[in-house]
Amino acid sequence: MIRLLSYAVVVLGLALGFSWLADRPGQMTILWQSQRIEMSLMVAAALVVALVGLLLFVWWLVRLVWTSPKAASRYFRARKRDRGYQALSTGLIAAGAGNAPLALKMAERTRSLISADQEPLIHLLEAQASLIKGDHDGARQKFEAMTEDPETRELGLRGLFMEAKRAGADEAAEHYATQAVERAPYLPWASQAVLEYRTRAGDYDRALDILAKQRASNSTGGRDTSREKAVLLTARAGARLDSDPKAAREDALQALKLSPALVPAAVIAAKAWFREDNLRRGSAVLEQVWKLEPHPEIAEIYVRARSGDSALDRLKRAERLESLKPDNPVGLAAVARAALDARLFEKAREKAEAALTRDPREGILLLLADIEEAETGDQARVRHYLSAALRAPRDPAWIVDGLVSERWQPLSPVSGELGAFVWKAPYTQGDATVAHLLEDLPPPPPPVQSQSHVEDMLELDAPPPMTATTSPQPGSGLTETAERPERDATVVPFFGHPPDDPGVRDSSKAAEPEKKRKPLF
Repeated sequence: MIRLLSYAVVVLGLALGFSWLADRPGQMTILWQSQRIEMSLMVAAALVVALVGLLLFVWWLVRLVWTSPKAASRYFRARKRDRGYQALSTGLIAAGAGNAPLALKMAERTRSLISADQEPLIHLLEAQASLIKGDHDGARQKFEAMTEDPETRELGLRGLFMEAKRAGADEAAEHYATQAVERAPYLPWASQAVLEYRTRAGDYDRALDILAKQRASNSTGGRDTSREKAVLLTARAGARLDSDPKAAREDALQALKLSPALVPAAVIAAKAWFREDNLRRGSAVLEQVWKLEPHPEIAEIYVRARSGDSALDRLKRAERLESLKPDNPVGLAAVARAALDARLFEKAREKAEAALTRDPREGILLLLADIEEAETGDQARVRHYLSAALRAPRDPAWIVDGLVSERWQPLSPVSGELGAFVWKAPYTQGDATVAHLLEDLPPPPPPVQSQSHVEDMLELDAPPPMTATTSPQPGSGLTETAERPERDATVVPFFGHPPDDPGVRDSSKAAEPEKKRKPLF
């Protein structure tokens, strides 16, 4: 464009010049070698312009002849380079498609047409071709050669890192990732790998520093860095809890500011407060997180905050926690366990059955079995609850990448992702209900009344039990009957029997109608 404008300006200048001379005619006389030459000024100007043009043409012709060998060499070299780049492009496409023979062929052709010093991508093509062929040693040699070139150093380090990961050499992979971070902190793959390795090694200070550099360089890739920082702070707090409870508490509280519903951080902060005998602040932290995320571990720490508390004191604390989140199955189960420890079986059973109604789970049914074992010792009823527990959905646990863990960890052992652990059930069985859990199971026998219990009823002027037949309620689906002991009958303790053995029926009462057994729920 600039050259075209230059030509236009020159032509316009010549036209203006000749126009100016045409308006001012004159004569020019030249005496040279006794010769007199006369011409008009316009002709003289035209001759001068023609002479200059002739000189320029001659100069161009001489220059063309002089530089023709170099121009011819440049032409053939450019043609060869174009063919080499075409082969390189074809080879990279073939390598990406997994066509090893074509990739190797194009790699050889590219090296014969282009020098590797001029085009570093030749090393990449050869390395990819070696990988497709299965020559991992040759590929590593190519990647190592790429690390010596500043233009391909990062690419070579990534290739060596991937090869080390493939071979299971974690130390070598960490070494290459660390080198890449030192030279280019903005590389997401390198910083993320070093972050994973430092977290796995327990070097949380270095991990937090790398995470801060990622956020500063905006190379997080859209990840929730606040959540990751909270996870790292929680992990560091857990590591410091025994040696420096104050520092652990500060880290845990800072993690709660970033992620208010992070249960492990709340537990660590509360433990740190409790070790300083500060029950009020520790309980306040647990209550704050409990309102957002009711968790069994929070309930356990909250109820047993003071080691010297009695069972009744622990029950009061459990009721206080349950009142913060009414009708929550986790809180109801916590009250039931505390009531069981306090030997308040009626309250324990009531809370456990309420929790089972709201969230049928294996743990609640096992709790009911413990209550039955402690209260009556009726093995038939205990086995009844245990059988239902086998069919109930499992209790929530810490899940990550399909694995179930007994405790929370900051890093996934499978994928290496930070904060990947979630609290949920290992698997679901649909919308389970109490009726579904207890279907196809024989209903438990009625609780056995002891002789002292009958005497207490007589002292309280309770209405005497009578032998009667109760018709089944409509829609109940139950047809079994049960007998009530008479006032003067002697109650024989029941020591249990196999669930499939109804025992020996008394022949004297064989003809008596049986009363329908009431459903458990």
